[in-house]
Amino acid sequence: MLSAIVWLPILGAISIGILPSFSRSIALIISGLSLAISIAIAIMFDYQDAGLQFVEHFSWIEPLGLDYQLGVDGLSLPMIVLNALLVLLAVQATSQEVERDRLFYALLLLVSTAVTGAFLAQNLMLFFLFYELELIPLYLLISIWGGEKRGYAATKFLIYQALSGVILLAGFLSWAWFTKTGNFNYESLAATHLPANLQLLFLCIILLGFGIKMPLVPFHTWLPDAYVESSTPVSMLLSGIVSKLGAYGLIRFGLGLFPNAWVIVAPWLAIIAVFTAIYGSLIAIVQTDIKKTIAYSSVAHLSYVLLATAAATPLSVLGAVYQMVAHGLILALLFNLVGIIEAKTGMRDFNKLHGLLNPKRGLPFVGAMSILTMMASAGIPGMVGFIGEFLSFQGSYATFPIATLICLASTGLTSVYFIIIINRAFFGKLPDDLTYLPKVTTAERIPAIILATLIVLLGIQPNILISHTQITTDAIVATIARPTTQIAEITK
Repeated sequence: MLSAIVWLPILGAISIGILPSFSRSIALIISGLSLAISIAIAIMFDYQDAGLQFVEHFSWIEPLGLDYQLGVDGLSLPMIVLNALLVLLAVQATSQEVERDRLFYALLLLVSTAVTGAFLAQNLMLFFLFYELELIPLYLLISIWGGEKRGYAATKFLIYQALSGVILLAGFLSWAWFTKTGNFNYESLAATHLPANLQLLFLCIILLGFGIKMPLVPFHTWLPDAYVESSTPVSMLLSGIVSKLGAYGLIRFGLGLFPNAWVIVAPWLAIIAVFTAIYGSLIAIVQTDIKKTIAYSSVAHLSYVLLATAAATPLSVLGAVYQMVAHGLILALLFNLVGIIEAKTGMRDFNKLHGLLNPKRGLPFVGAMSILTMMASAGIPGMVGFIGEFLSFQGSYATFPIATLICLASTGLTSVYFIIIINRAFFGKLPDDLTYLPKVTTAERIPAIILATLIVLLGIQPNILISHTQITTDAIVATIARPTTQIAEITK
């Protein structure tokens, strides 16, 4: 079943080349099937088992230690379901008048394969192959269908992401060489013993590689350009799931494989999280482009995932995973709504937009959905954002009380920049040149309704996700030992 959701989108991309007249229909069917299989896996998933499930393993290129090994646990399961959902909604959100539609839909499906494969790979080299596979499709999606500065944004995205991959590859190769295991299988490398100083070295390499992907300040500069210049469907995927590869990598390959060395770097990660949260929020406040404001808000909110992962308590790591899902749903919906606003009004500057909530001449559906989603992002109780932040901060406080309080205070800044947008763009009088805006069609409403429903549902009933994730995150945290002698050994 795991291979099906990995390779089915490739089959869809090939089918689009054979039947070009049905490219959109094929993309919808394939992405819908991928989501159905992902949900089936979630239904059959044994949430009492902390280990890998639905494992597929066979030797591929033995001299290189490259095995085809896939598996899913409570950490990767929410990510593959989220990816399948967002790909389907990104296809649905794509304008039917999109130019070069065959290539566009084929590239979206290739991104789906790469991201799903990375979340499921249990061999480090296989993970790296999938991790790098999504770069070229995303580069093309930004550079061909992006905005006015798409060339610059796409090139910057490619350089940063390629650098992230090179750093990770160097770390993986060096790690395998020092362990002399002869392969890159996750379980084999996890079972090997390395000197404490080498553990710290390899952990820092991995942190740097995934920190660029996430991204963390000061490696964040590719994100606003890529998000703002991308088309709406691509922005939904970039913010909703692709950036989660960095956070996932920190938990899986950082915390999961170097738990003792993690204790040493954790305070520094907490400091980076605080700086990223404050910086992202303050920069978001001074923007006038709604899309750019949301992009910087993404930087700030991903810092909560870093803080929770750094704290490495059972509750905080569970909160980190929940926050990843919450962030993906909220950001995807926000970019979808901004895309509709831009399509109907021709602008994103909230200093020029006013009165979009006007029930007759404005965009009342978009306005209402935007307010709901911004409330979720600000952590209003009853929505998914509140659950993710509450678990993260509650779990982190015992380990990093000051950093947690500062990050908690930064959530107040979220309310500031979203209230500015709501007050200026949705209330007031519509400008004279924006009278009687085109109505939002039923097809355009579908992604927003689905995402909004999930934002509320997971906020009211968080156990839907927690029950499948908690035992895995507890098992990861259980490997951490914090005796003073080990810390002293690592810091020699």
